Amino acid sequence: MTLQIFEKAAASVAQIQTSHRIGRVSGVSSAQLRVSGLSTVARLGDSVEIQSDNTIMTGEVVYLSNDATDVLLDGPSEGVRLGDPVKLLDRTYFAPDDSWIGRVIDPNGQPLDGKPILPGIDPRQVQCGPPAAHERRAMGDRLETGIAVFNTLLPIVRGQRIGLFAGSGVGKSTLIADLARSISADVIVIALVGERGRELRHFVDKVLGPDGMKRSVVVAATSDRAAQVRKRCAFAAMTVAEYFRDAGLSVMLFVDSVTRFCEAHREIAVAAGEGAALRGYPASTAPTIANLCERAGPGPNNAGDITAVFSVLVAGSDMEEPVADMLRGVLDGHVVLSREIAERGRFPAVDVLRSVSRSLPDAAAKDENALISRARALMGRYASAELMIQSGLYTGGTDPAIDAAIDVQEPLDAFLTIRDGRCIQDHFAALTQVIGQAS
Repeated sequence: MTLQIFEKAAASVAQIQTSHRIGRVSGVSSAQLRVSGLSTVARLGDSVEIQSDNTIMTGEVVYLSNDATDVLLDGPSEGVRLGDPVKLLDRTYFAPDDSWIGRVIDPNGQPLDGKPILPGIDPRQVQCGPPAAHERRAMGDRLETGIAVFNTLLPIVRGQRIGLFAGSGVGKSTLIADLARSISADVIVIALVGERGRELRHFVDKVLGPDGMKRSVVVAATSDRAAQVRKRCAFAAMTVAEYFRDAGLSVMLFVDSVTRFCEAHREIAVAAGEGAALRGYPASTAPTIANLCERAGPGPNNAGDITAVFSVLVAGSDMEEPVADMLRGVLDGHVVLSREIAERGRFPAVDVLRSVSRSLPDAAAKDENALISRARALMGRYASAELMIQSGLYTGGTDPAIDAAIDVQEPLDAFLTIRDGRCIQDHFAALTQVIGQAS
């Protein structure tokens, strides 16, 4: 153990930069600088440090030309003067380590929980490509979630990538925490992108809790951080997940939320001169989402896998808004949380009829698929006749299919709230009992 600590400390010391290239501020705007003298040595995405009087600021290179370099600051530009020195820094040393489990870190691998931390000895690029498609395995077996709806109607399998679509206040964070505590995975990695500062502590201490943190790494960039830091948060969490995947482990990754990740990307892209399209999102948004999502999934050869849940904030339940639409096209299923269901007091507020798991039918046995189809048919029949039923216009015995749907409506609704930690077989047995009540 002592030897490992010295190796990590030595690796950190080796990254200390003793000489720097220096440029000068040649232009200033609200959150962006133009720098001269670094065009031939700076790279896109490099970090810089600006010293103005006794104030030190940091930023990221977002645009390069022959005679100037544009820098997006990590904070406001008040106090910066023309001619201030700009120091070009080395790429951030980001090396995940087993000791990060149970910790809360920022996208640069620095601790946010007030305790010291050491990086590992194997640095990784935070933004990189996914494994080669021909080397990846197929999706694996079903994962135990402890939640009835995901153990039966919407199964999650190893290596699957799922979108979680929800408005604000319908239980998205609570559902993520429930899955993080109970799902059968070796390591949990959670990216909190643009989360409110107050909510970060609440999520870690209360929502996730000590039991959830025992096998979790939380990577967070609060809403007050600069766009490049918030965007890096999702990529950093993916890099942590890849580290554990390459060690042969089954990793569960949660990114909350892709919407705020895309908003951060939009800020950076517009600052770099890219035109806005797609309701304000630049054209590079779709490939950026695809790059992030494709890095998850089954690993190659003897590696493990990354099962991922990407949450999306959908305003007004608009499933056709750009981020939701782009994300659905690259995932293996989507789960929709309904405000109407949440207002009825049913949690998790999963709208089963609008949700899809592309792991079916392969993830379930023949009799289980038949039970799932029967349950969805009953739910669909009730939904189509609900207005008529609620208004008292339907007379019992008129339609046997509607009668059967009415019989199971309440017990099926109660079944979808079960979060008791039971196994898949027990939840299917409970669902069989519920469906058996249909006339």
